[in-house]
Amino acid sequence: MTFDGLRIGFAMTGSFCTFSKVMKEIETLRQKGAMLVPIMSEMVWNTDTRFGKAEEFIEKFKDLSQRDIIHTIKDAEPIGPKNLLDALIIAPCTGNTISKMANGITDSCVAMAAKATLRNNAPVIIAVSTNDGLGSSAKNIGTLLNKANIYFVPFGQDDPKGKPNSLVADMTKIAGTLEEALEGRQIQPLIIER
Repeated sequence: MTFDGLRIGFAMTGSFCTFSKVMKEIETLRQKGAMLVPIMSEMVWNTDTRFGKAEEFIEKFKDLSQRDIIHTIKDAEPIGPKNLLDALIIAPCTGNTISKMANGITDSCVAMAAKATLRNNAPVIIAVSTNDGLGSSAKNIGTLLNKANIYFVPFGQDDPKGKPNSLVADMTKIAGTLEEALEGRQIQPLIIER
């Protein structure tokens, strides 16, 4: 499937170790014709890590999407009233952001973008990446699994022996999940062996 003409928000939150995989999928969506609207959490926008400098990720994201990046609540708020997106992908999506979405908290630009997208009954696709997915974040993931218009990229334990609570989505399945979500279906299988 191509995504020609579709306005796809792509939001990145702070699971920095997955960024190189996510960037490849952003490029895939663009090659499939998606008009990408880039969004970065305030943490990602401002934080240098051992995985790279914030400015490097900002420039790469801008280059791939060919747009300025939304990185404030103020800039994310119009997504709803102006009906700016056909779908929103959050990849990677941290346990922190999942918690905010599950509990109706909109104190970040990514949470606001999700709220604004759901307001318009458009799909929100979550690519989970959190060390506490089977711990503190489990109840929030469960809550979102039962909410309308929220879809998950297939995920599994990335290191069952070393980090038994950690869950990470298979980022290569982002486009497939988006395709199914646009038809109102959750891609299957949802739980995968990583």
